Amino acid sequence: MSQTRQYSLNLPGVEREELPVDVLLVGAGPANLACAIHLQRLLQAKGISDKTVLVLEKAEEVGNHTLSGAVMNPRGMAELFPDWRERGCPVEGEVGPDAMWWLSKSKALRFEGALCPPQLKNHGNFIVSMNQVVGWMKAQAETLGVQVYPGFAAAEILFGDGDRVLGVQTRDTGIDKHGAKKDTFQPGMNVMAAVTVFGEGPRGHLAKHLVRRLKLDEGRNPQTYGTGIKEVWEVAPEIGAQWQGRVVHTGGYPLGTDGYGGSWIYGLKDNRLSLGFVVGLDHHDAKLDPHALFVQWKQHPEIQKLLAGGKVLRYGAKTVPEGGYFAMPRMHGDGFVLVGDTAGFLNASTLKGVHLAIKSGLLAAEAIAEAIVAGDTSNAKLARYTELFEASWAREELWKVRNWRQAFDQGFLSGMVDAGVQMVTGGRGLVQRRKGHADHSTTRPVAESRMTKPAFDGERSMDKLTDVYHSGTVHEEDQPAHLLVLDTTICVDRCTREFGNPCQHFCPAAVYEWPTEGAPKGPTVNFSNCVHCKTCDIADPYENIEWVVPEGGGGPKYQGM
Repeated sequence: MSQTRQYSLNLPGVEREELPVDVLLVGAGPANLACAIHLQRLLQAKGISDKTVLVLEKAEEVGNHTLSGAVMNPRGMAELFPDWRERGCPVEGEVGPDAMWWLSKSKALRFEGALCPPQLKNHGNFIVSMNQVVGWMKAQAETLGVQVYPGFAAAEILFGDGDRVLGVQTRDTGIDKHGAKKDTFQPGMNVMAAVTVFGEGPRGHLAKHLVRRLKLDEGRNPQTYGTGIKEVWEVAPEIGAQWQGRVVHTGGYPLGTDGYGGSWIYGLKDNRLSLGFVVGLDHHDAKLDPHALFVQWKQHPEIQKLLAGGKVLRYGAKTVPEGGYFAMPRMHGDGFVLVGDTAGFLNASTLKGVHLAIKSGLLAAEAIAEAIVAGDTSNAKLARYTELFEASWAREELWKVRNWRQAFDQGFLSGMVDAGVQMVTGGRGLVQRRKGHADHSTTRPVAESRMTKPAFDGERSMDKLTDVYHSGTVHEEDQPAHLLVLDTTICVDRCTREFGNPCQHFCPAAVYEWPTEGAPKGPTVNFSNCVHCKTCDIADPYENIEWVVPEGGGGPKYQGM
């Protein structure tokens, strides 16, 4: 048995316990929980009751690290549980009126009813908190006998002969910031499985290295990402009553035609609004700051009207995989499969992925069940997962928008033209297959930057540190940093001159600070602020920042998000 050792925070030479299971799922998001639930039901239907299905989750509680808008297409959930409403799946409500607003700096042009773009129509969908939904899914899984272990961060992949995945090693705990054992030291364990399901969300730490090692992205487009910033607000009762169930998406200001992105306003129960802004990380500006754009958007007069007399309750940030069908990696290999955001299951045209994530879990469960029954969990046997996907409605949906995101690579206006053509050509557009690019490769010299920063008032326009407070983020301070700047000489000798150290801008949690006095030795890394969004791992122009897992339990607490 060999182990991957890329940037490991586990101590070498430590005796570790071994926990054998049949199926291991890394991450307790909607894809993996759907997979675990369906797999357990399939095995029980075949009279198999002696198989162990285990879900590991790095958050202290399931749902703490789960963030989405979220308007959920119920198709995936209805396949998992046809009676999902009767079972008590938590929802904020069914979508009522929806619209699209195109913002100038001070005005809003409204497109409602038949004028609302078809991608942004949401009748029949549901406004939900994914934090609450996955908590409910965990309970459903445990009722069936699935084991769910929160607070366990998977740090490394375990490999056998060749490239067969044998399981994972969990993160050592109780290591101080100098790398020495504390009195509380607990070694990670080796969790061994016939099949390991990677559902770590976008840019998963383990899956990223697995994709590189096994060239799972060979022949695919590079994945491209957006960073989403979200706040939940309590608003004045008259605003809350007017907006409950409403769904509005906006475009234009403050991005204009300079980048790909937009925002949302969802009306929740109890006089609350879900507010969010997503921007593509292939934006060329070296000072790209998703949080600053979100604040500028909130300062628009139409948004300010909604927030008057209100207060922010929660904050969060997360990346989303926008590359589409042609950016999806090979999703299986010897002893493993990839699901959900990890595998790129997101419709960029509608910015919806929950239903697709659940469907990916269902399809993976069918393939895994067949493999377990046959006693063969090889790449060839687990290829059944891809066969099922290619014959599914999930593939049909993603195929129809296969060139969507890449059409905007040459600018917003040309992208809109191509998007219109895609609608009448079954997703083809002007080009049969558009190529993509890695987001970090598009950054232009800092001298070309046009990004401006907003003013903060501490009430309706919070700075990053104030917002991080509202995310509930907590990390043990005396541990090794889980955000690794691999070569600080690049930061000092090249990045300052070429790109102006963009990490101090693109991070939505003020993790990276650039010293203003003395001879700089590199950025100050305030890892305790990290909300686990992965923006830095994606957007650094030199690929010089590596995100690895901190001790299990650390990070944000996205209650009600």
